[in-house]
Amino acid sequence: MFEILMYLFESYFDAESYPPPEKLSRKLFAAGFEEEEISDALTWLSALQQQSASNYPAELQHTGIRCFAELEELRISAEARQFLIFAEQQGMVSAVEREMVIDRAVALQQENLGLDKLKLIMLMVLWNRHANLDPLLIEELLTPIHSQQLH
Repeated sequence: MFEILMYLFESYFDAESYPPPEKLSRKLFAAGFEEEEISDALTWLSALQQQSASNYPAELQHTGIRCFAELEELRISAEARQFLIFAEQQGMVSAVEREMVIDRAVALQQENLGLDKLKLIMLMVLWNRHANLDPLLIEELLTPIHSQQLH
């Protein structure tokens, strides 16, 4: 499914520009993706698109620390959770976007989701919410964990 998400990000200028699910499904199948992967990705994307202003507050005012529920700790690796908190502290994501990322990560029903996958989920959430993303943020979220920095 993550390959499909990356394909969508690379193929469409913004989250609103990809075609309706039926047409997108045909395009993804023609691109070589398996039907089960396509179905899972489209279901996940549909839930992502439902993360609208009516389902989430505009902002969260808090001064405390985000504690993770047992299920969240099971589904998201410690490294990925630490990065998510760091990303919020650095202003890469808001508290509301953090919750959206957690929601989409837990929805995958995978145990110990790694940092690379969490970064892709974060990218998809931000891409879905913002027309223009900072190129440096995109680079940070797309850079594999174990790649060497050239600078």
